[in-house]
Amino acid sequence: MQTPDRIRESARQGRIVLWEESARDGAQGKTLLSADFRVRLARQQGAMFGTEGPGSVVFSAGFPAVCKEEFEATRRVAMEAAGSVSAAAVCRATLEDVRQACRAVQGAPDARVMIVVPASDEIADAMVHRPAAQALEEAVSLVHAVRDSGSGLHVDVGFADAPRGDVAQMADAASRLTAEGAGTIIVADTTGDLLHPQAAELFGRLQATVSDDVVLATHLHNDLGSGLANTLEAVRAGVRVVSSSWLGVAERAGMVATEQLLFVLTHRSHSLLGTPAELWGTAPDLTRLPEITRTFSAETGLPLTVTMPIVGTGVGTISTGTPFVRPATFQPFEPSLVGVEPKVLLTHLASGRVVRTVAAQLGYELDRAETAAVLRWVKSEAFRRNEAVIPDDDLALFLRGMRAGSEAVPAAA
Repeated sequence: MQTPDRIRESARQGRIVLWEESARDGAQGKTLLSADFRVRLARQQGAMFGTEGPGSVVFSAGFPAVCKEEFEATRRVAMEAAGSVSAAAVCRATLEDVRQACRAVQGAPDARVMIVVPASDEIADAMVHRPAAQALEEAVSLVHAVRDSGSGLHVDVGFADAPRGDVAQMADAASRLTAEGAGTIIVADTTGDLLHPQAAELFGRLQATVSDDVVLATHLHNDLGSGLANTLEAVRAGVRVVSSSWLGVAERAGMVATEQLLFVLTHRSHSLLGTPAELWGTAPDLTRLPEITRTFSAETGLPLTVTMPIVGTGVGTISTGTPFVRPATFQPFEPSLVGVEPKVLLTHLASGRVVRTVAAQLGYELDRAETAAVLRWVKSEAFRRNEAVIPDDDLALFLRGMRAGSEAVPAAA
């Protein structure tokens, strides 16, 4: 029995749906998520949206044709994360693969199968050794195979290498596939070659050409560093299903990062769209981002770096004088929005105010002469080590030594 397609319904109501790719495309980024972790991640991601998880997140659980272990991992996500997300199995455009993908997620509520079809002649020649027009036409029978299987699964079609495809041909195929039962049509920049003006043109032309029933989705890689900008252009054009991956992990240079996309679409949608817009049925709880990204980093070995937007180790840190006095003037958002407590770090750029603040946190109240002495030591020590940050423990050791040579007593903690 076919159940309502919650993903289509959300998108057609103007709500954003996140299509999470870290378990599936992330594997092409040389990571492998265990079945246990995939289930955990899917549940965590769905929990960001409360009870609306299955209508807000498609979790691409895996590519069952890879091996029996991948099949089993995909099935575990579908069954064990049911009620948290809508799980999807991804497959090639062959009847055997489609049937296998159906078996991987059959019986799970809100589950989906996504069929990858080449949309350009270049990719079609490499993938299926025939023209894109023929591959797109053959996809209709594969959609029927899912819809007529009695599994109750929803089916989506991904257009690989869409930027090099013929827009009119893709629009016609999208309209026909939707009429035959496809839930969404995923437009993929497979090579990550788009810049944002091209993305705006591509999605604008497709939105203007497809039938009213078509729900378009994005799948945009980041090889030129434009994945986020391109995805936002698609949203501006009216697309409401957007693919991403935690920490941006995906093939080659990755794709748009989930944490960045969630933040921008939650707290900057008015700037993006020019008018107030309710893009979420239930807005994601962004304070969960640090925990999820830390666990994902630990699982994959991908580091959280100081320059990483939204969740990097530099978020909410202050180390220089003027930002310390007026932090709100020097940051684009309040760190508490993503569950981060501001922290003052001691570096070679420290001012007297910064030194006194860090020392006070360690239980020391410094006078003017002590502040000057500590400041000289911090700057000299940072250059001696060739490391910017002086750890609090090292400062505490220096302060104890400095105070040991005088009658001063550390202030109460």
